[in-house]
Amino acid sequence: MRAKRWVWSTPRARAGDPCHNVSINMARNLIKKTPVTELDQGTMLLALSGWMDGGDVSTETVRRLAEHLGAHEIAQIDPEAFFIFNFPGSMDIAALFRPHVKIDNGFVNEFDLPENSFYCDQENNLIFFVGKEPNMRWREFGEYIFEVASEAKVSRILFVGSVAGTVPHTREPRLFATVSDLKLGAMLGKAGVRPTNYAGPGSFITYLMTHAEQRGFEMASIVAEIPAYLQGTNPLSIEAVTRRLSIILDLKLDFDAMRGESNAWEIQVSEAVEKDDELAKKIRKLEEQYDDELIDASASDEWDAGRQ
Repeated sequence: MRAKRWVWSTPRARAGDPCHNVSINMARNLIKKTPVTELDQGTMLLALSGWMDGGDVSTETVRRLAEHLGAHEIAQIDPEAFFIFNFPGSMDIAALFRPHVKIDNGFVNEFDLPENSFYCDQENNLIFFVGKEPNMRWREFGEYIFEVASEAKVSRILFVGSVAGTVPHTREPRLFATVSDLKLGAMLGKAGVRPTNYAGPGSFITYLMTHAEQRGFEMASIVAEIPAYLQGTNPLSIEAVTRRLSIILDLKLDFDAMRGESNAWEIQVSEAVEKDDELAKKIRKLEEQYDDELIDASASDEWDAGRQ
């Protein structure tokens, strides 16, 4: 009996699917089932676990959207060349890099290597990529993303992610964006997304953005600010990002189930906060700060100011 391997639940491409061609092309570390049906100035949505996936906002937003729209897998990036699995150091540090395994009654049920998969939804003119930020060889990893985007005739690449901040869980997360061209700011401002101001360690996504324009793509990184005092999946932030994406991409989505999950999560968190007087006091202060900032300039005004 062979050990089971954990795989993402989205259906794999099948013969006859509009985004699938039965030929398989191996190009170093990119495994493609291509050529992909050409989209009409399509959009690629990127999600990466790791650096900007607090609350699972990046991976869960894109994964759930791909599943909801019935997207099918079209390609994978082999993880072997891009990830460190055996990092020297203490067990606490090494555990951050090693694959997660699950053994039940002496049997290996899961061995979780990083998965980096592309999915296609021709009906909505979308390509999805759900993966993990690579530890090394950023240029090659990025070239594979650009290659799939080019073959699918994608014109715009959007990353969604999250960062910990001062927003309280009782308020909608603020969204910020970095763009390859300020012309994208006008479109994002109408969806309530504000421009980013940041200096510090860079991400793979920022690396991609600095190369996107010369490869012929518009690119934006849309990041939700989530409560720093919470851990685990954040359904409220996932819903908020999905709603903004539905505006940007003109998608007609049913949010009833997602709203119910967000409400249940918010009630559960609020009940826990009520048992911690110090945390409750901190959150009330964050709420006051958040509400005071609502009188500031609109997101569109901030992008307009940046273009002057």
